[in-house]
Amino acid sequence: MTATAKILLLGSGELGKEVVISCQRLGCHVIACDSYDGAPAMQVADEREVFSMLDGAALGAVIEKHQPDFIVPEIEAIRTEVLADYEGRGFNIVPSARAAQMTMNRDAIRDLAAQELGLQTSSYRYAESREELHAAAGAVGVPLVVKPVMSSSGKGQSTVRDMGEVDGAWDYAAAGMRGDRQRVIAEAFVDFDYEITLLTVRAKDGIHFCPPIGHRQERGDYRESWQPAAMSPAALEAAQAMAAKVVDALGGEGKGWGIFGVEFFVKGDEVIFSELSPRPHDTGMVTLVSQDLNEFDLHARAILGLPIPEIQAKGASASAVILADREAEDFAITGVDDALGKARDGCHIDVRLFGKPVTRPWRRMGVALARIDSGTVEEACAAAVDAASCVTLVYREE
Repeated sequence: MTATAKILLLGSGELGKEVVISCQRLGCHVIACDSYDGAPAMQVADEREVFSMLDGAALGAVIEKHQPDFIVPEIEAIRTEVLADYEGRGFNIVPSARAAQMTMNRDAIRDLAAQELGLQTSSYRYAESREELHAAAGAVGVPLVVKPVMSSSGKGQSTVRDMGEVDGAWDYAAAGMRGDRQRVIAEAFVDFDYEITLLTVRAKDGIHFCPPIGHRQERGDYRESWQPAAMSPAALEAAQAMAAKVVDALGGEGKGWGIFGVEFFVKGDEVIFSELSPRPHDTGMVTLVSQDLNEFDLHARAILGLPIPEIQAKGASASAVILADREAEDFAITGVDDALGKARDGCHIDVRLFGKPVTRPWRRMGVALARIDSGTVEEACAAAVDAASCVTLVYREE
């Protein structure tokens, strides 16, 4: 680690904002990049750059300009071939250019997990047209889940319960795709008891795991998360073994360090690999209240080659998102005082507003956090949802 590491952050959303804060606390200088000005991470970064990261020439120009010690992707839609080129020139891509390339596309990471590593996954097929999706649905069977191979926050994801819904699923996926690849994955619907995110830290001193995080989704995007998720010892052991296997496959000697959000479906003691993000995970925002070192602190430490101590959980914790319901540029957020007023002895409440300059339907604008010192995750979830319900977006008339 250099005395003052320079970090080029590619993507400046709410997760990136917390990464900036954690890195700056360790003495880093951070340049936040995104396709629009005023993105959340830019509000706290040392410098900013506004450009599309799908523009390879622009991405290369920014790397040349800043000569960063670390290039940290925080979004999927990036010209990963440019990152591979600069990694070959000696630049440090976090966790690696291969990881960025593999996880940018659901098809690449799924094939790695299922075909190369032999991890258990759901049955799946790919489709690049409406007609191919009909064929995939016929092969996989319904119900099935359709997702663009490149998207974020559940955009374009839907469940097909009969063959008459295939056309609508294709149209919805096409509208939610990111990047320039018109391709979807059609996967068999998994009959699971629950799903988890296992935050897995690959660091200089080995692999570390946070307590498993449970979560509830709507429209393919998370609404609530809680930690720790109750798992049998056998299921937890299986999830940790699978997570270690896949993050090691994405890393390499002396690199591949950072936090990975590895998602699993769980049925009894059976664990099924779902997806992986080589960066902090949205469901992991619960760690802002649940752990002594949150997922962003752990990511920063791993990136910089610092040791990871034993991760200390503080108690049953939960997060609940605060959503917008329309497009607007002129709005206010009220009710934070009411939400924070929900705290009581043994119940800790916090609210994080992301600072996004515009709203859109279903866009996350903030998160409410709750921790119960001597209670259950169910109580923590109820407290987080209650606090989130107090926070209201007020849209001003134009």
